[in-house]
Amino acid sequence: MRIVASSPRALQLGITPGMGLADARAQLPDLAIFDIDRAADTTWLDRIADGCGRYTPMVALDGIDGLILDISGCAHLFGGETGLNADLTRRLQRLGMCVQSALADTPDAAHAQARHGRDIGAMSVEALELPPEDMVAMRRAGLKRISDLTARPSAPLAARFGEVATDRLARVAGGRDIRISPRRPEPALVVERGFAEPITHVAAMLASIEQLAGDAALRMQEAHRGGRRFEAQLFRTDGLVRSLRIETGLPTRDVPLLMRLFDERIAALNDPIDPGFGFDLVRLSVPLLEQLNPLQLPLEGGAVAEDEIARLIDRLSTRLGYGRVRRFTPQDSHIPEQAMLAFPAIELRPVSTWPAPEPGEPPLRPVHLFDPPQLIEVVAGVPDGPPRQFRWRRTLHEVMRAEGPERIGSLWWRRADNKGLSRDYYRVEDKHGHRFWLFRHGIYGREAANPAWYLHGLFA
Repeated sequence: MRIVASSPRALQLGITPGMGLADARAQLPDLAIFDIDRAADTTWLDRIADGCGRYTPMVALDGIDGLILDISGCAHLFGGETGLNADLTRRLQRLGMCVQSALADTPDAAHAQARHGRDIGAMSVEALELPPEDMVAMRRAGLKRISDLTARPSAPLAARFGEVATDRLARVAGGRDIRISPRRPEPALVVERGFAEPITHVAAMLASIEQLAGDAALRMQEAHRGGRRFEAQLFRTDGLVRSLRIETGLPTRDVPLLMRLFDERIAALNDPIDPGFGFDLVRLSVPLLEQLNPLQLPLEGGAVAEDEIARLIDRLSTRLGYGRVRRFTPQDSHIPEQAMLAFPAIELRPVSTWPAPEPGEPPLRPVHLFDPPQLIEVVAGVPDGPPRQFRWRRTLHEVMRAEGPERIGSLWWRRADNKGLSRDYYRVEDKHGHRFWLFRHGIYGREAANPAWYLHGLFA
């Protein structure tokens, strides 16, 4: 058992990360310890990263306990780089965080200064975070600080310690800038509104979102575009942020529709929105834009019907969940349970047409399939013939009419190892007019000595 992280007071008393727990308790018997929770730490770091979105969209995770912000072009909104850093530090300290921050020209330099000290030249070579064997080799060569490395030509250093070491040195001390990869891509359209006095009522927050949606709609109209994904971010004064996300099946810039979907999203929340001491910034992002030209409606009103169906799907998906409302499309497979694909109805995908039966003929496949097929007891006139009667759910069904068999072979890669059995399907009707879809699993005498029977579906 070892110490993973220490509070500032523990560090002052010599309790450092990496120390054995027994040694720490021997040094400080009253030491308070807590089991590490990596999942909770990750969730908390993600929440802090969301809150840092008020400063810049370019936010990247830095290990398991740090963040890197690219504030190029954003600092002037907060009174300069120092003002932005002070505002960020103050908000995090309100949350009880112990903050170590630094401003530098490159991400690696800022990382090194925040973790190893302000003066780059005075830092130990451990600030380069190279493999331990390289650290040992540098110290044996008398190179203990970054300044010892920058005072020497890069070619001999690369020859002795490798190009990775010189590259890290250039990124930390030499000004080589490596662009960060933000944890979230920058949205296509962003509108926001700040408040000198934080708002504490949900109604006022929704009114702000409606105004921002109107501004976004005007900009989308000018570009002949519509949005399919919308995210409202509510930044609290204490640094936390609450997000509301909605999605539409078709591109739109209809503000009343968007507000109805936001109302549905809020009504479906398990955790009600808590404004705390108020929201001082509301931002509306449109991550996904698509072409949306003016629509000329046909006289028969077909486009209106399609639009109403799309709006119904949007509302149900927003209230019940993204994947709860599904659409089915046929797939190219002869295996019945693999002949269709269910996907969220709100997604735009090309949907193929379903195979239609011959005119006047009943459907070849039932509307409802059991997953998995249900085992039944069957009495047949001959072993490889249609069933005469079968028992399903403790009810005996006497077969009056039967049609089949329709033989469906197993997949070829399952036949190769003798694991796949053929299926002989029958459409049967009992004396009460109920119609069933049954199959015998395995060809009698060739694939199975006593094939089992299954009920796979019910006809309407």
